[in-house]
Amino acid sequence: MDYVSALVPPVVMAVFFIGVIRVIVKTQGGANKAKEDAAVDAVLARADGTRQGGAAADGG
Repeated sequence: MDYVSALVPPVVMAVFFIGVIRVIVKTQGGANKAKEDAAVDAVLARADGTRQGGAAADGG
């Protein structure tokens, strides 16, 4: 029975890992892709505007 207790943790970790990979693959693309891209673009635009605004205040 020692072999069963030795094999259980790797098997559980493998099942969990496969589940995580499946979730990652399923959430790529599709309707979510447009929402995620829009959110990233908004964050980048906000960061770029903040950086340019700070540079204008420091440079003047």
